[in-house]
Amino acid sequence: MPRAPIQEKIIMNRLRTRALTAAVALAAAAGLLAACGTTEEKTDTGAPAATSSGPVTVTDSRGKAVELKAPAKRVVGLEWGELEMLVSLGIQPVGAADPKGYATWVTAAPLPADVKDVGTRQEPSVDSIVALQPDLVVMEAERDAPLVTQLEKYVPVIVTKGSDASDNLGRMRSDLNMIAQATGTTDKATALLAELDKAIADGKAKIEAAGNAGKGYAMADGWKQGSAISVRMYGKGALVSELATAVGLTNVWTGKVDAAWGLGTTDVEGLLAVKDADATFFYNASDGNDVFADGLTGNKIWESLNFVKNKQVTKLPAGIWTFGGPKSCMQYINELVKAYGA
Repeated sequence: MPRAPIQEKIIMNRLRTRALTAAVALAAAAGLLAACGTTEEKTDTGAPAATSSGPVTVTDSRGKAVELKAPAKRVVGLEWGELEMLVSLGIQPVGAADPKGYATWVTAAPLPADVKDVGTRQEPSVDSIVALQPDLVVMEAERDAPLVTQLEKYVPVIVTKGSDASDNLGRMRSDLNMIAQATGTTDKATALLAELDKAIADGKAKIEAAGNAGKGYAMADGWKQGSAISVRMYGKGALVSELATAVGLTNVWTGKVDAAWGLGTTDVEGLLAVKDADATFFYNASDGNDVFADGLTGNKIWESLNFVKNKQVTKLPAGIWTFGGPKSCMQYINELVKAYGA
């Protein structure tokens, strides 16, 4: 649908008014804290929370320095991985792209019920975003440059990398820390990453103790178009592939993948390349469209595969987002430990 015209002068006036109101509120809060004799706020774990209330400068994945007058609290997220990170850091987004879809695919960090839908991830509405008067918009590098330019007329925008098959775990940590810096939640990010590191170490130890270190696995999702079934494989460099490698497993899918996501597309015949006699095949079908259980029954090629004959096909629980933040990563590790750590 075409967007309604944005009345730029009115919006800018509203933003200036809101900024002035925020500044007064911050000054009042600072005076109250001084009167109480403390400036430290405690988190639920008892650790000091980030207390910065002054200007923040964040350098995003574009190399652009984004200046904020204060840590952002009213945030809009345009991609699910970043939305999960925001919620995990204790920031409840005021707006989200396709929150209904998020609820289907991401269970690690549920969105608040009152979050506003600002459109699809592919085409969010600038008008809807600006109407929320956010302090910050968080989006991924894959978004079109024109959208960034439009939004930056009205609100600060930070752009995460989103995925990088050369080091996706490192990229995920970097994206999280950037969002935490912009929202004044760096202590929470540190604690969250420490929890992930512990989950990786514990998972690796359990898999080794079970005698399954180095065992093979494959990970996929799929879809049906007409009578044809396409299979998307998570190969070298995919986030979940790096997690599996970190806990000591071996990815038996060695086909061609893209440089950003570590994903490759094949068909059922292409799965014949998986020769490992003892590999487990994991797959994701959170939206209920299970092409592996429903679409391949009776398919001779599918039924000839070692992991099918050996009954080593595992459907992941619905809602483990394979492109997510630390909490989704820990959900995935837990499933690998269930399969290989017993």
